[in-house]
This record gives sequence, C-alpha cells and structure tokens, in this order.
Amino acid sequence: MKKLLTPVFAAALGLTLLSGPPADARPAHPVWRAAWGAAPQAPATGFTPNWSQEGFSRQTVRQVVRVTEDGDHARIRLSNAYGTSPLVVTGATLARTDTGASVEPGSVRHLTFGGRRSATVPARGELRSDAAALGLRRLESVTVTLHLAGTTGPATFHSQAWTDTYRAEGDHRADVSGRAFTARTASWYYLSGVEVSGGNPPRKGAVVLFGDSITDGFGSTPNADRRYSDALADRLDRPVVNSGIGGNLVLNDSAWYGERATARFRRDALDQPGVGTVVLLQGLNDIGYSEAARKVGAHPTYKPSPVVTSAELIAAYRALIDAAHDRGVRIVGSTLLPFKGTTHWGPTAERTAAEVDHWIRTSGEFDAVADFARLLAAPADARALNPAYAHPDRLHPNDAGYRLMAQAVAPLV
Repeated sequence: MKKLLTPVFAAALGLTLLSGPPADARPAHPVWRAAWGAAPQAPATGFTPNWSQEGFSRQTVRQVVRVTEDGDHARIRLSNAYGTSPLVVTGATLARTDTGASVEPGSVRHLTFGGRRSATVPARGELRSDAAALGLRRLESVTVTLHLAGTTGPATFHSQAWTDTYRAEGDHRADVSGRAFTARTASWYYLSGVEVSGGNPPRKGAVVLFGDSITDGFGSTPNADRRYSDALADRLDRPVVNSGIGGNLVLNDSAWYGERATARFRRDALDQPGVGTVVLLQGLNDIGYSEAARKVGAHPTYKPSPVVTSAELIAAYRALIDAAHDRGVRIVGSTLLPFKGTTHWGPTAERTAAEVDHWIRTSGEFDAVADFARLLAAPADARALNPAYAHPDRLHPNDAGYRLMAQAVAPLV
C-alpha cells in the first residue's frame, strides 16, 4: 500500500492536495480534451532572443502549433500567469496553417470570449475562448493570432517553441497572407493550450510529458515537429501534451526557466483536460547545475545551483506520484539520460544520478518505468550518450534519439 502524501509535506513541496474528482471528471457537454499545450513561464532572457520582456503594443502576434487530437470545435487557453496587470486582447482568430505565417483561405474563425471578440485576462490568471466551429484533424498545424492594440507590458510566454512565431505592426488578425508578419522569434506568447470537443474521442486519456529541456525538445530540428512529444504522438491514437520547460528544476524555482516542478505539476500536468497518464523525466538539472556552475562561473543559466542529494529528489518524485494518484492519473517514471562529457558531469552528479536511477528502476512506486539511461547509452561507455542519438552538446538527444525515446514510451502509456 502506498504511503499517502501528508498536507505538511505537500505544502513544503509547493503542492496542494485536492479533494474530490477534477472538474473534467464530472459529466458535461461538450467534453473538452487537450490537443496541444505549452507550460507558461515568467518573462526572461532565456536561451534565445525573444519578446517576453518588452511585450507588445499595437501589434499582432501569430503562432503555429500542432494539435494531437481531432474535434468538431476548438478553443484556446490564454495564460497571464506571470502578468502583474490585466492583459487586454483586442481580438483573436484561429485558422488552419498554410505555410509560415500564412493560413488557409476560408479557415479563419474569429474567436469570442463570453460572446465578445475582445477579452481581458486577469493578472496571474488564465482565460479560455468560446468554442469555434473549426474542425481540426489530428496532427495538423493550426494558427492562433492575437491582436494586442494596447501596451501589454512583459508577457507570459514559453521560451523554447522550436517553431517560428510571427509579429506584425497593427491589426492583421484576419489576414490570410503572412506578408505583414515581418518579425519572428522561436517562443510562444500567452498561448498555453488548444482544446477540442466532438470528433472521435480516444478510448484512453491524454498523455502529458512533464520535464525539462529534453521533454521540451531541445536540439530537435526547428519547424519540423520532431520533438520527443511529436514522435510519441505519431505513434499513438490519443492526445499528447508537452509540458516540458527547458532548464527547469524539480526542487527550485529559476528566474529563467520557470517554477519548480513540484509547484507547477498540478497546473501543467494534472489540470490538462482528459489527462490519463503523465510521463516524468526530470532531475538532471538539479543534479548537474552545481557541477556546471563550478566550470563556467556565476552564469544565470545555472542559478540556483545547490548540491542536491538523491534523497531530496526521491522525496519530490514521491510527492508527484502521490499527487497524480490522488487524481486517478497514472505516472510513468524515466531514468536520467547518460551525460558524461557534458557541462553537468562530475563525481557528485555521477553518483547522485546512479542512486536516483536505481530507485526509479527498483522502487516499484511508479506505474511503469522508461529506462532511458540504458536505452540511450553509448556502447563503449554506458555513462555517455550514444553518439548516434546525441545532439552535439552530448546532453540532449537528436531527432533520432527522440524517436527512440518515443518508441520505448509508447507501450507504457
């Protein structure tokens, strides 16, 4: 019998124990299902240049996402989780993607929010649009366009999209052509979800991939949908939602890379409509940042960087397991990928990773285990990532590595 998560321990880890079933478990019509998602982050410099700190003023931002579920109607979820003032959205549209910033003629739908085309998202809050009558096909790309006529201030965003986002001056929310969208970046802004209803509901619930940069897709080919989550969606007949954040930590908040996993787990994983299984792959940054900081100095990328023990990580994993089970959600644990020869490598990190991986494999506390440490190990040295599956930094997989991970996970979810 599993030990129940106590309120005191849960509070210490930033989790809230829930009573009763989630809202989406109660009968309702229509029933909404997650089709795409991105975990919100506070405005930050991050890995690559982006518009989060400057925000938007009298501009239109156009964002392309790949949905993993079909439906007769669709709606979007906007997040102002890190805004200190209300976000005013003058108007928004949803359309099928053509190429780049262009959309398919005849597919543009003006979105409403409570029956109005304009909307205000409260500071620290989120807002869903009304249903739009646009049938979506599984694995197609859709374009969400937001017109922001006022000045937003710093923007809640998702740093690493691995997909281009476009910006135009003025109001171009209904444009079919992408000609006006002359600026681009590789992040998503305010958009945190696309949900669908109708269609052909899957027999099993959505799979949420929860983790750090490996889950987020670091090193995958940009604008090609070759992340680990994309490769898994290609193999399954059910929704796959990517809730990874590059640089994210399990135990500590990061100014650049989001709230700690134990604080964001409910919002980014358990609150996804229709979630049935979570796949957890996280902890290498907690272990490796202290090693990296010693090598490169006080760089913002590796802050905070305390030395983290295996016992601390295991306690956090147990909290996430209990939180998932309290919601009736399965949770699959993943061993940490080999990382010898990287910025994160060192004697303390090596020992801690081995202890964590042993516990994940042998404890029996996860509902299933994906042993990525063995799957992706180099033939000549199991502590290093196999060069055939490695990005040049030797810390992240390449496209082939992400496909191999998806192949291993598919039977477990």
